[in-house]
Amino acid sequence: MNILGISCFYHDAAAALLVDGQLVAATEEERFTRKKHDSSFPKHSIDFCLKFAGLTANDLDYVVFYEKPLVKFERLLQTSLSTFPKSWEVFRESMTTWFDEKLWVKSKLQTAIGVPPSKILFVEHHLSHAASTMFCSPFEDAAVLTVDGVGEWTTASMGQATANWNGASKPNQISLDRELRFPHSLGLLYSAFTAYLGFRVNNGEYKVMGMAPYGKPKYMDEVYKTVKVDNDGGIVLNMDYFSFHHSTQHTFNQKFVDLFGPPRPLEAEFYSETTHPNKSHPKWDNAVAERNQKYADIAASIQRITEEIILKMVNYTHRQTGSKNLVMAGGVALNSTANGRIMREGPFENLFIQPAAGDSGGAIGAALYVYHVVLGQPRKFVMEHAYWGAEYSEGEMAEAIKGTDFKYQRFDNDDKLLDRAVDTLLQSKVIGWYRGRFEWGPRALGNRSIIADPRREEMKEIVNTKIKFREPFRPFAPVVMEDRMTEYFNSPRLDTQYPPRFMLMVSPIPQDKWDKIQAVCHMGTGRLQSVREEWNSGYYNLLKKFDQATGVPVLLNTSYNLRGEPIVNTPKEALNTFAASDIDQLVMGPFLISKPEGYHATGSHLSKEQVD
Repeated sequence: MNILGISCFYHDAAAALLVDGQLVAATEEERFTRKKHDSSFPKHSIDFCLKFAGLTANDLDYVVFYEKPLVKFERLLQTSLSTFPKSWEVFRESMTTWFDEKLWVKSKLQTAIGVPPSKILFVEHHLSHAASTMFCSPFEDAAVLTVDGVGEWTTASMGQATANWNGASKPNQISLDRELRFPHSLGLLYSAFTAYLGFRVNNGEYKVMGMAPYGKPKYMDEVYKTVKVDNDGGIVLNMDYFSFHHSTQHTFNQKFVDLFGPPRPLEAEFYSETTHPNKSHPKWDNAVAERNQKYADIAASIQRITEEIILKMVNYTHRQTGSKNLVMAGGVALNSTANGRIMREGPFENLFIQPAAGDSGGAIGAALYVYHVVLGQPRKFVMEHAYWGAEYSEGEMAEAIKGTDFKYQRFDNDDKLLDRAVDTLLQSKVIGWYRGRFEWGPRALGNRSIIADPRREEMKEIVNTKIKFREPFRPFAPVVMEDRMTEYFNSPRLDTQYPPRFMLMVSPIPQDKWDKIQAVCHMGTGRLQSVREEWNSGYYNLLKKFDQATGVPVLLNTSYNLRGEPIVNTPKEALNTFAASDIDQLVMGPFLISKPEGYHATGSHLSKEQVD
């Protein structure tokens, strides 16, 4: 049985294909269109999934959309009418897009894919989230928590799920017994602060999380004026401070500004005495640094309150279900600092989070919900890794390389190639790492990565400013051999949990290890990724050889892209990014690619906005 799941038209469009209950392929549309967070109909993703499996539209049994458009349309109408005339612009803009495209999803699926209406199904947004995590987890039963901005009406849901593994007595079932409803949304609360702090909504939330460790939560009392929180994690926003429910341009209003002060300009320069204790920033100005410190303190405050709300939700689901397992999805489940606290402080023994926890993950969830709950088919699949995207042949790589002026060498022996890569890292140089199928979700997990030596603090600035062209306060992930991670990270049961392998949790780093991995130690913490040889042998063996050379089983890992771009997909894109940045060498399949002596990065495919 072949089931295609689809999410699109809001943000992070994606497609995923199940064959007899096994995930075969999954990808976000942005990887093909090169438009970050592309929300358009995922034509390229659909084509890739079908081609990878050797199928055509005629072979599909069902096509499943990840939410119910008419219910969402009802919410937009009711909200617009209840806030009219303030909502006039929202009403006009939303009606244009809905009547142009979003109302006709069924027709679009029918014509664009080529399937009859009888094969098209719809699953509620938060049920898709819940299925995306429960039916990718290894659990027979679990408590369920989904938290995001908003689906149709729901902004968070809590409940319980069971799974039928090969004829076991438990049915495939998801019961979401409690929900929060729009406009009362933890995701939208966090997004309002994202905008206030000078980042783009649905794009910069992780930057707020990265800024927070540089501040202290001094403004929690002020934040609590904008939201009431009960002991079970229920929230009620004080809508006097927000405008997202009636404005196309603004998430917060003047009363919010009166409470917190002037907002930070969009993507403004950020430095403070916390980020640059020696006032070493080249544009140092005391007044700017003082303002930035306040923004960092506000970021720390909303981050702390977000964590506390999520922990209350987690504790509530445990009290209600009594399960030892918790599964999570929804965009807020990508808050890896909160996830680390759930693992360390929460009541559950085991935690699984869908790697593509946001809207894109709904494509997998919708397909899995139909296969397991609607059709009642038993479980077969566990998402042990995230390598579900496209890969390219050695011939395609060679052809792309020959179209450049770069020097390259092909290795028949991978051991020798890895030795050369480690030699490069030991010279304080940076390598691009391009191998296998690209990753599912927003994290680079060792197939489309930029890698550096974590032991030298200056590597953080080198990678941020000369390669990624991004804010200097942004942290990098430590990637570690799974069997060595408890030496470097203080969190319980790391070797038995799934979030570390998907880079979905932040852990404290023992203080005696701070100076050993300075470039990935973010104010005493790290958003780690653990690697096991059976998941990614080349990546693991690179770590192993680096450990043998240095005694440190950790590397700096960041996504293979430049600021403002999606992670690279094709060999040509990998080479373009290599050319435009100061990456020193590129490992592409069996090839080691170097730049000629005296080469200067072009930056030619960066827009001014991306460089700035």
